[in-house]
Amino acid sequence: MHTFSLLFIAMLLLATATQLYLARRQISRVTEHRDSVPEAFAASISLEDHQKAADYTVTKVRFGTIETIYAALLLLAWTLGGGLELLDTLWRGLQLTPLLTGIGFMLSVMLVIGLLELPFSIYGTFAIEQRFGFNKMTAGLFISDLFKQLLLTLLIGTPLIALVLWLMESAGPLWWLYVWLVWMGFTLLMLWAYPAFIAPLFNKFIPLEDAELVERIEKLLERCGFASNGIFVMDGSRRSSHGNAYFSGLGSNKRIVFFDTLLKGLNGDEIEAVLAHELGHFRRKHIRKRLVLMAITTLFGLALLGWLMQEQWFYSGLGVSQSSVYAALILFMLASPVFTFFTQPLLARGSRKHEFEADEFAAEQANAMHLIEALVKMYKDNASTLTPDELYSAFYDSHPPAPVRIAHLSSTIDQK
Repeated sequence: MHTFSLLFIAMLLLATATQLYLARRQISRVTEHRDSVPEAFAASISLEDHQKAADYTVTKVRFGTIETIYAALLLLAWTLGGGLELLDTLWRGLQLTPLLTGIGFMLSVMLVIGLLELPFSIYGTFAIEQRFGFNKMTAGLFISDLFKQLLLTLLIGTPLIALVLWLMESAGPLWWLYVWLVWMGFTLLMLWAYPAFIAPLFNKFIPLEDAELVERIEKLLERCGFASNGIFVMDGSRRSSHGNAYFSGLGSNKRIVFFDTLLKGLNGDEIEAVLAHELGHFRRKHIRKRLVLMAITTLFGLALLGWLMQEQWFYSGLGVSQSSVYAALILFMLASPVFTFFTQPLLARGSRKHEFEADEFAAEQANAMHLIEALVKMYKDNASTLTPDELYSAFYDSHPPAPVRIAHLSSTIDQK
């Protein structure tokens, strides 16, 4: 067997084994503390709600282990199992131009992957989420969303794939730099266009009607120096009872969005504190920092791909006999997560650092106790575990664990 094939298998086994080990730790930790509410939450979270969160977490993690094993087997089937080779042969047999062959190959791989992952999405929505009382999605809405996503993929993805493949084939040795510029431009365009043109295809957004709350929010925005294109309520309850809030967009197209489920569970003080946290990401330039990090890693990845696509061992080591720009791109997209899995704790740590900074900003602009109260309600309503495993959290959690986050916010109160 090819040396690179052996390395790929070894890394895939190591990453998969690590994921299964982390899942086992999480299940053990959450189960061990299922029958006792942590002291910091004893006054606000009932034992029944705590146990529901524990059961919900364990169920999702156990289901996730099945997905992990399935994904690993599927990746082997695509690569060393000959799936990509078979699909490539079929498309080459049509004797189309190289560009059309590449577009068809890329889109068909994406379509097949989506179909193979569909049963997990269905079970997660209509079994797990339904069992714990979160799912509000109907079968009709689920199917409608799928067709909308497929249509958007074809309308937006096809020209983007065509442009990328054309640059890879025709732009010379520095194609990766031109592709990077295209990708960054596309990313910024989507950040600007998503709130106004794409999100409304899936959800309804209506202006916030509570005049008192609007006035309070506008005063907060003025204090924070944030100009938005509106304050909207999204009908998140059509799909789930989970609640959230966010702001999206760029430039003059920024908008603040509250899930209707969130507004039903929080009072005005708590909503203001949650929004202050979200604005903290803006004022601390977290969005900009994440974009810069993404730009750097994407540039490095494309430069690496520019070297790999010249090496025949890259193709043969992953089960593809004939080199091509589209095969190189799809192989890199499928295989690179295997080699970058162990960088996840670094990325998660940076994200948690940003969350702490946003909490500190919220404590300055609103009231830390109100944010604590809002978070506790959100932990309860979303059935978020209060007792995660530290190592599992280090790999997967973009937000600090509940006890750590609440303790950090409490320390800001003690310092005043």
